Amino acid sequence: MLRLWQGSLIAALAVGGFVLGLIVWACFRFRARGDQLPRQVRYNLPVEVLYTVIPVVIVAVLFYFTAIDEDTVDKLSAHPDLRVEVIGFQWSWQFNYPAQGLQITGRPGQPPQLVLPVGETIQFTEVSLDVIHSFWVVPFLFKRDVIPGPRHNQFEVTITKAGVFAGHCAEYCGIGHDQMLFSVRAVSPAQFSSFVARAKAEATSGSPIYTLLPTSSSGSPS
Repeated sequence: MLRLWQGSLIAALAVGGFVLGLIVWACFRFRARGDQLPRQVRYNLPVEVLYTVIPVVIVAVLFYFTAIDEDTVDKLSAHPDLRVEVIGFQWSWQFNYPAQGLQITGRPGQPPQLVLPVGETIQFTEVSLDVIHSFWVVPFLFKRDVIPGPRHNQFEVTITKAGVFAGHCAEYCGIGHDQMLFSVRAVSPAQFSSFVARAKAEATSGSPIYTLLPTSSSGSPS
């Protein structure tokens, strides 16, 4: 994603610089000299072919790399290391770990934290219970809409470094949109296993954040 944005930016700067250079050159090269009207030219076939062919080539190249990256981003594994369900609702988030039997539910003003292992394939399935939301982890340079109804968007990531990353809803979803915050904490696989065990223990003792799920099932926010 970053390489695609960088390549598009370089292409835009190159085209912009070239056009600006032509404008400045034309301003000085063909500036008015006296009151005599310059010779009027209607057609210049080589120039017209040039400014038709070059943009088509540029757009085709950008489209090619965009299509490749889109296929990569949308590719799903048959057997990911971890499955996570993202449930958006007004005005917070809920994260389910079906295989681990754990659910994390946020509240307005109490953003939930999604804990994920580094170096493993993580497959997300997104569900909205009301309106369209958008799951956006800022440093991932990626977001995907969370749509109500039967369609569930999916995507995969493999986190390469540990850390805490900010997350937002990137789709205006109503008056409490600004409260739809969350964070992602990326840890080692061993730390992730410890987190699951600790969170399930807290859920057993009545935690308002963690809830136990039946294995391989989904929950809904309370």
